[in-house]
Amino acid sequence: MASGQRVSLVLGSGGARGLAHIGIIQWLQAQGYRIESISGCSMGALVGGIYAAGKLDSYRDWVCALRRTDVLRFLDLAFHPAGLIKGDRIMDRLRQMVGEHNIEQLPIAYTAVATDIERQREIWITKGSLFDAIRGSIAVPTLFTPHCYLGLTLVDGGLLNPVPIAPTFRDLTDLTIAVNLNGDPQDDGKAKTPVPTSRMERRENRENSEDREDLRGRILNFLDSIGNNLGSDEEEADELGIFELMSRSFETMQNAIAAMKLAAYAPDVLLEVPRDACEAHEFHRARELIDVGYRIAEREMAGRFPGGAFRAAIE
Repeated sequence: MASGQRVSLVLGSGGARGLAHIGIIQWLQAQGYRIESISGCSMGALVGGIYAAGKLDSYRDWVCALRRTDVLRFLDLAFHPAGLIKGDRIMDRLRQMVGEHNIEQLPIAYTAVATDIERQREIWITKGSLFDAIRGSIAVPTLFTPHCYLGLTLVDGGLLNPVPIAPTFRDLTDLTIAVNLNGDPQDDGKAKTPVPTSRMERRENRENSEDREDLRGRILNFLDSIGNNLGSDEEEADELGIFELMSRSFETMQNAIAAMKLAAYAPDVLLEVPRDACEAHEFHRARELIDVGYRIAEREMAGRFPGGAFRAAIE
C-alpha cells in the first residue's frame, strides 16, 4: 500500500481511451495514494474535473451503461462551419450529474488545459466554471465547435499539449504520474473489438453496426450541406471513413507532440494506454476501457514500486 503518498496526476487526451483514466484513478485510490493535484486536457480534463468534484463514481456508473445508440443521442449537430457537434447535450447531462462548480473551490487542485486558437497558445484554466473549462478543453477542432470563454476562442488542449505535465511543476507532492493515451499499439495497430459472448451482445453488435452507419451518414450529409465536396478521391477516402481519418490524423499529430513533451519533461511515472485500445469515438466500450486502465496501473506501478520500494525511493 502507498500509505497516503501524495500524487500529482496528469491525464492526457485521446477520446474514448480517456475512460481508462477512471480505472487508473480507481487503482491509485485502492492502493492508498492521495491525489492532490490534477492537470488534464480534453478527455483527461473531463475525467479529472469530475473526479475533483467528487462525482467520478456516478459518472463511471452512467458511462458504463451507455450503448452506441445512447452515445448517438448526445450528438447535437451544429450545422456550423466551425464544427460538426455543439456539445450542449452532453455538457447539460454532465452538469445534471455533477452540479455546477468553480475550479478554485474544488478540494483538489485542478488545471484544465485548452488551446487559444486565435493567439495560437496553450491556456491553463485554474479558476472559474468547471464545465466551461472542460468544454473548452474537449473542443476537438472541426468535430466540436470552439468554446468562447474568458474572452478567448478555445479548442482542444491536446492540439498543443496532449500530456500537460508543466502545470504540476510547482506541486509539493511526492510523485508525478502522467497518463499518455497514445501509447504504442498492442500489436498490429488495429482497434480491438470485444467478441460477443451472449445472444444479447450479438444482437447489440448488429444494432451497433447499423448505428455506426447512421452516424457516418449524418456526418457525411452535414459535410455535403456546407459544400465540402470530397472530390475525385472520394472512393479512396471512403475506405477509412471521414470520421476515422479526421480522428487518426489528430491522434498522429498528438503522438508526435506527446513524445517531444515527455522527452523534455519526464514524470516520475508514465502510464501508457495503447492507442489501438479503441477508436476515439467508442464510448460505449467504457467498462472494457476502465478495466484496461486499472490493469495498466496495477502492472506498471507494482513493477516500479514493489512492496516498500516506493517509500525508500522518496526518503
